[in-house]
Formats: sequence, C-alpha cells, structure tokens
Amino acid sequence: MSNAKAPLPNNPEGIDQDQFLTVLSREQALARFEAALFPRPVPAESQLLADALGRALAEDIVAPIDVPPFDRSNVDGFAVRSADLAMAGEATPVRLMLNDEVIACGTAPVRPVLSGTATSIATGGPVPRGADAIVMVEHTQPAGPRAIEIRRAASPGQFVSYAGSDIARGEALLRAGTVIGSREIGMLAACGISQVLVARAPRVAVISTGDELVQPGKPLRPAAIYDTNGAIVTAAVSENGGEAAFLGAVADDEEQLEAAMRKALAANDMLVLSGGTSKGAGDLSHRIIARLGKPGIIAHGVALKPGKPLCLAVCDGKPVVILPGFPTSAMFTFHDMIVPVLRRMAGLPPRSDARVNAKVPVRIASELGRTEFVMVSLVEGDSGLIAYPSGKGSGAITSFAQADGFLKIDALADQMPAGTEAEVTLFTPHVRVPDLVIVGSHCTGLDLVTAPLAHAGLVVRSIAVGSLGGLAAAKRGECDFAPIHLFDEKSDSYNTPYLADGLELVPGWRRMQGIVFRKRDRRFDGRSAQAAVRAALDDPACIMVNRNQGAGTRILIDRLLGDIRPDGYWNQPRSHNAVAAAVAQHRADWGMTIAPVAQAAGLGFIPFAEEHYDFALVTARKQRPAVQAFLKALASDEGRAALAGAGFRPA
Repeated sequence: MSNAKAPLPNNPEGIDQDQFLTVLSREQALARFEAALFPRPVPAESQLLADALGRALAEDIVAPIDVPPFDRSNVDGFAVRSADLAMAGEATPVRLMLNDEVIACGTAPVRPVLSGTATSIATGGPVPRGADAIVMVEHTQPAGPRAIEIRRAASPGQFVSYAGSDIARGEALLRAGTVIGSREIGMLAACGISQVLVARAPRVAVISTGDELVQPGKPLRPAAIYDTNGAIVTAAVSENGGEAAFLGAVADDEEQLEAAMRKALAANDMLVLSGGTSKGAGDLSHRIIARLGKPGIIAHGVALKPGKPLCLAVCDGKPVVILPGFPTSAMFTFHDMIVPVLRRMAGLPPRSDARVNAKVPVRIASELGRTEFVMVSLVEGDSGLIAYPSGKGSGAITSFAQADGFLKIDALADQMPAGTEAEVTLFTPHVRVPDLVIVGSHCTGLDLVTAPLAHAGLVVRSIAVGSLGGLAAAKRGECDFAPIHLFDEKSDSYNTPYLADGLELVPGWRRMQGIVFRKRDRRFDGRSAQAAVRAALDDPACIMVNRNQGAGTRILIDRLLGDIRPDGYWNQPRSHNAVAAAVAQHRADWGMTIAPVAQAAGLGFIPFAEEHYDFALVTARKQRPAVQAFLKALASDEGRAALAGAGFRPA
C-alpha cells in the first residue's frame, strides 16, 4: 500500500478499472475530491419562511423597519407623564384623572396624555402622545370612578420599549451563510419578511446496487437481504442539507446500471451509490464511471477502516460517490468523507460534532496503515466515562444505530491499548449516560425484564461481551449487572464460584441448552445429546458450529467434545441466533443453543443441560434507583410470567 500522490485520471478510457487505484490516505482523498469540485457557485432560490428552515441564507438581510415599530408598553398599567409623579410617595400620593380610552394591543391611541392625566394601557400597546413612562397596575389604587392614586415616582422611559430598540431600520439583520433556525425565522417574521433567498439544496440521487437487494416491505427470497443503505443514505443526505431522491435498487447488470446512473446524473447535482466498489464479479459501478464524464475517478481505495473500497469521482463537474456496501462502512465513509462536500454544496458550515474523553477498557487491535474508526457505547465508570467498542463489524446496522459515538485509531498504530484515554466523537450533540448498565452474556429474556424500565423512561444499556467479559467489567466497576451462565466442574455448580469480592449473585432464570439440528436428521433424531454428538463425530461429512470463547455455551460444548476438534469447531459466532441460523441454512449440521431459539427457528432440539442465567451484581451499586427497578421487575409476577411465556424457567 502506498500513500504517494497519484495523478488525477485525465484519461478515463485508459484507466484499468478492475484494480484499485493507488490507496490514498483519508486526507489526500478528501483534498483531491474537494479540489476537483471547488470553488463553484452555490445556486440560490427564494423560499417562504416556513420552507427555509435549515437552509443557508444566500445574501445579507437588512431590516426594512424598526422593531418594535412604535414605542410600546412592557406591562399592563397606565401611561403617564413622569414629571407628574416626581413628588409621589407613600405619604404623598399623586392623584391622576383617567382619560376615556383604553389602549390595547393593535389599538392606535387617540387622546394625548396631558399633565395630571393617565391612560389605561395593556402590555404591547402603543404609548400615547405626551406619555413617557408606564406605571404598573399593581402600583396604583382606585380613587373614584375616573381617577387613580400613585404612591411611587416613575422615571422617564420606565417600562417602555422604544421604536427600533430591538431591531433598527437599516441594521444588518442576518448575514449570508447564516443557517436559518427557529430564532432566525422569528427575527425575519418580526420585520415582515415572508420570503428569503437561500442556497438551493443540492439534488442528490441515491441508488443501491446488487442482485441480492430487496426493498423493505417485500418478501425476502433465499440468499437475499433487505436494502438498508438506500434508506440510511437518503436520510443522511436530508440531514445534511441535501434534497434526496431514492431511485431504488438496480441489479448487477452493466447496461441497466449505466442507464440508471446517466439518468440520475442528468437530473441531479450529485449521485451516491452503495455497493459496487470492491472487486467482486458483480461490482460494476466503478467501471461505468469512466464513461460518464471527466475527470472521472479521483480516488478509489482510501486508507480507512471501515471504508477502504470508497470510490470518489467527478463527472463533468458533478460528484459521484460509490460507498461500500456494508451499512456501517457506508455510513462512516458518508459522514466522514461525503458530508463535508455535501454541506459545502448546500452553503452550510461544517458539522460541529461534540466530543468527550473516555477510557477504553479493552485492547482494540487495528490494521497498520489504515485510519480506523471504532464505534463505542459510553457508560459511567467509577472514575469517568468508559467507551466499550462494538464488535459487530462493518455489516451491522445496529452497531451504528446503538452506538454513542466513535473513536479514531491513527494509521500508524496497530492497536489501542486497554486503559487508553481516547477522544470520542459523539453522534448526537449530547450524551446521556445510561441509567442501568448491563455487560455480559445476552439473552432474549433480558429484553423482557428490562422492557418496563425502558417504558418508564430509564435508559438501559446492554453490551454483549460474554459471561467472562461481563465479570471482568463488573470487577472494574464498569456496570451494574453482569449476566453470566458459567459452570464450574469442581463444585458442579453454576456462577457462584466465579464471584469475586464486591459482587453478589442475583438469581435470574433457567434456560435449557441443547443440541440443535434440522428435523428428521437421523444422526440426531431420538438420541441423547451425548449419543448425538458421537454420531456426528463418526460422520466425517457432519459439520458443527461452535460458540465464541468466554461464552457459557462454549464451556458446555467443550465438555461434550473433550479434546476432539471436529470440522466447524473454529466457526465461533457470538449468539444463539447465529448458531440456529447456520444450522437452518445448511452451513452447519449441528450446534448448541437454547430451546426458545431452536423452537423459533423451526429446528430439532435435544436437551442437554439446564443452565443458570444469573446476574453478578456490583454490591456498591445496589441502591441505585435503576438497579432497584431492575430487581423489582425481575421479581414481579409480570416479569416472571413473561419469562415463562418465552420458554424460560424463572429462578
């Protein structure tokens, strides 16, 4: 891999599009992309105030009138001459006669305030001729049907807002480039401005590519996946000042895809595709770009993780972006590399992302030579924020949606050591630390118990790291509970032997672990777990699916296998659902999961051991309100009934 500067592709026809161009650093790729696009004029259009929200002003706005346009009262009371009240006091009240009019909002005064008189006036009413102060109604007393007494002096200008005191005619109200929010709309409306000239939102066409894509709402055929990138990218374009048009998914047909890309470019200012940037046989998008306009591809291959296959191009002045197909890769590269360009085209300022410092509790391995972005979930530790990395990979959409932010590992580093204080860029302006933190082994029953807490407004953060990882987090004081299901052969018991000082066991529920297989498989049907495993081991064609190290299920599997390592042993997914999916989809013939998961997948199930899914509670956190709410939900009749209904046996 080289970070040397590569020439811009002036001759698209001569580019070998079947290979990555020279892999560029993030900074090089972004600089070249922007250099090929800018400077450029930002088109403007007139918009009604209601439609201008979030847009950038294209010109300075000068106030056409004074605001307020007249002297007005700030309180309910009486318009007076301050000189009449110069000697007023508790012992020397001043009596004023009331004029025969009441000045309300929107009512122009008719009668002047002469010496010795006052006029009733409402908040916002125009101050009448002759008056120079307002006395609050609370500071007066009736003195007959048409008079009042005042026992305190009034200074000139008291409770009066003068014309132009808020905004003066001819004053620069807003500058070009200002992003219009609710406050700006209020200022414009106060000046009587109903339309403004704003930067036109760039029209951005979004196309997903791939034979495997199915649009949400339609049946999912075998080996197909729902198109998530189309919806995500379309929303992200709108969030960052673009006018997005999702044109659907196009199959891996070069002629069809080229026609769709040409049509999209002709009608829009920018084209964003997802998929088709890697070197699979069906990846066509990057080859088509060379025929769409000059200069063509600017960067194809960026030293980012996730996001290396990113392709940046400019075709006759219009940006064309091909994002990686995996959702997390697509979103990281879009926000990091495309958003700056999109916002600049929309006349908007760069994003101002909030950042916090947090400690990373575990070592994060990284690939030397690529800047890596790692999504993290934030929890409150004993001495500050803790940033737990997400391990779901670049294909996981939930890792992006559920994370609080991300941290950056420099291209020159091959790891981030445990205990590192790192800067976390937040996905939202503020981070809300969760009320309850659960770190350890995940179970669908956990969602049932925490549902009442979430409905009550508590933020529950559950991080799946396995039983042993959860215990380690609990010992470090990084969570409230660590769900565990660890069998100790020496004591022939679950979980209690693994507790350390400062932890106590809270019984959870029992769940049946067993062998999962496809129904009517004679190697397993009607056998005990031990006999089924022996039959599987006797068949060289029989493939297993394992579980990850640190999982309680892995301990049970190893008890069954002893020292034998059959085909599939090193296939180690991190969840029960993944095991069931591997068997159901014929990628494996057997594995170990829990009964509710096997039943939901329509698979055969041989019971092996009822394991104890319990909670290691950090004693020092026991009295926290959210912890008490969890304990109450766990022990409630409703919680126990929900667990039983899902196939678990409450302890």
